[in-house]
Amino acid sequence: LGHAVSKNMLRWPHPRKRLRSEEAPLAGSEKAAFGDVHIFLVERKMGRSRRSFLTQLARSKGFVVEDVLSDAVTHVVSEDGEASSLWAWLKDHSRSDLSRMHVLDISWFTDSMKEKRPVAVETKHLIQDVLPEVSTPTSAAAVSQYACQRRTTTENHNKNLTDAFEVLAENYEFNGMEGQCLAFRRAASVLKSLSWEVRSSERVHELPCLGETMEELILQYGRSFEVNKILSDERYQTLKLFTSVFGVGLKTAEKWYRRGLRTFPDVLEEPSIHLNRMQQSGFLHYGDISRAVSKAEAQALGSIIDEAVHAITPDGTLTLTGGFRRGKDFGHDVDFIVTTPERGQEERLLTSIIQHLKQQGILLFSDYQSSSFDMSKLPSHRFEAMDHFAKCFLILRLEGREVEGGLCRAEGDSRDWRAVRVDLVSPPPDRFAFTLLGWTGSRFERDLRRFARLERRMLLDNHALFDKTKKEFLAATTEKDIFAHLGLEYIEPWQRNA
Repeated sequence: LGHAVSKNMLRWPHPRKRLRSEEAPLAGSEKAAFGDVHIFLVERKMGRSRRSFLTQLARSKGFVVEDVLSDAVTHVVSEDGEASSLWAWLKDHSRSDLSRMHVLDISWFTDSMKEKRPVAVETKHLIQDVLPEVSTPTSAAAVSQYACQRRTTTENHNKNLTDAFEVLAENYEFNGMEGQCLAFRRAASVLKSLSWEVRSSERVHELPCLGETMEELILQYGRSFEVNKILSDERYQTLKLFTSVFGVGLKTAEKWYRRGLRTFPDVLEEPSIHLNRMQQSGFLHYGDISRAVSKAEAQALGSIIDEAVHAITPDGTLTLTGGFRRGKDFGHDVDFIVTTPERGQEERLLTSIIQHLKQQGILLFSDYQSSSFDMSKLPSHRFEAMDHFAKCFLILRLEGREVEGGLCRAEGDSRDWRAVRVDLVSPPPDRFAFTLLGWTGSRFERDLRRFARLERRMLLDNHALFDKTKKEFLAATTEKDIFAHLGLEYIEPWQRNA
């Protein structure tokens, strides 16, 4: 199962039927199996004969290959290893908006040919960091106050500062001070987006979301007395420990702290405390599910769940979301969206998957929440993180043999398996784009909702986008549609690590 999908695939749709050679289109998209993907092969460095061969190969598999670089192109493929020379050539040979195209290494093409369908674009496929319009702004004045207008990769040049700000934000959250918590998290988000390292407060006067207190912290380079005091505070340490348990929220952690409990044994040995099913599993598997999950482990789980999906409905698709979709190599759990092309099938899909995993003997815990989605109750002015679609929270047993390269083991752990947290959500097919945007996550999407509300008089959540001026819902089949409705330049998932 670990090899059922390609090593770095982020989406596991059901394989489409291969076109017979006599049916394969030679050009155009009217008979193509993948009409929404238009490929342009750069002849430079590739050569005419090889380009011709690859063009025919792609078209025989149902792909659209354009002969000319135009606005119709969605994927530019090149064998030129030097990014600077390639981008210079592209700008000289086209007046098209290159920022709207994927400019890709040949590896994406070969992966797609192997899978007989367009594979998801990942960071490793991209040829980037040259066009000024797609790079992170270098001047403080050019930085937007909204995370949805900043490109933030996993590369953080100011980790010492953002770590300090996160400690302060978390402490404010523990003390119920939502305004201060949000202020420091927005400030940390701004610092994460910078392409330069902050060494003094002089360069940050024009940055948004940074007040005098934060500038003072920057002057101290994140090592303030306040931060060190928080890190050594008993209450902070205890609440952070308790809330790290699956199923334990801040209110429960605070209640335990006020009762004088400070450690896990204190909680487990207290006879008056009755843990619910989720908390029991959280403590039972704490060593595993508190440890980071690798991308290889996430992909192995994707293969297992994808098999379950297609055992139930051949037309079902599985999409990896969360931090892994944003290009991270590790996460605390694994999130998937499960969809079917027919509306209404999602109602039974998750319960069937749970039963399938149970029969395989790998289901360690499940908590299913049925759908309460009702379009007639939208738009909603509540911006809670969770949506109303059918979802389930799982703990699965992952065998080491399923994982390419093996499990990420804790020191001294000799087991050949580990427990991993997995979340599944199943929206109706016409809600997929909104769900994908929301579940890809980070604070980027939350700020996107704020931008929609304050700048566009629109209401955005995981369910829909509502234009308050026109008093109508705006349809979207892709994330790009949502960005377009908001008048924003599309930002790739790997640039949303806000």
